[in-house]
Amino acid sequence: MDKYITTPITEKVTADLKSGDYVYITGTVYVARDAAHKRMIEALEKKESLPIDIKDAAVYYMGPSPAREGNVIGSAGPTTASRMDKYAPVLLDLGQKAMIGKGKRSREVIDAMIRNKAVYFAAVGGAGALLSKCITKSEIVCYEDLGAEAVRKIEVLNFPAIVVIDREGNNLYDLKDKEN
Repeated sequence: MDKYITTPITEKVTADLKSGDYVYITGTVYVARDAAHKRMIEALEKKESLPIDIKDAAVYYMGPSPAREGNVIGSAGPTTASRMDKYAPVLLDLGQKAMIGKGKRSREVIDAMIRNKAVYFAAVGGAGALLSKCITKSEIVCYEDLGAEAVRKIEVLNFPAIVVIDREGNNLYDLKDKEN
């Protein structure tokens, strides 16, 4: 089923999303990959605040290529989500409600999603140039020294994704494995 959703991703939003749903996301999404996640967790360990408001946030695991002249952002395809698995449960426990990436997630992440009523979306790998056309604004908000891995705040319009794991832990990848 196709669903159009707007950020922030609240529990009310996640309540209506089921594994296998096609969604089109509009609004603010943060972009962060491995190095940025590591820095955020290190900040928390030092009792520092996060550089972004994680509550009800959607975080896209992506490192864009440089923008060509006249474009907001370069190719914007998803990064393998399991690379963030050691960091994700902490951020989910702080209120993050959505993650966008590609690939499977660990049991610890799925348990944290269930506990916090969060969802995991997959974006189509290999379609970064097409996905970038859904990004209407992009700005680095912190960790600029990380280059492509800096944390960005992007605005998206009808960004296409699939609910892979819903807030109840139903996992589209598990269903596909059972069919084979």
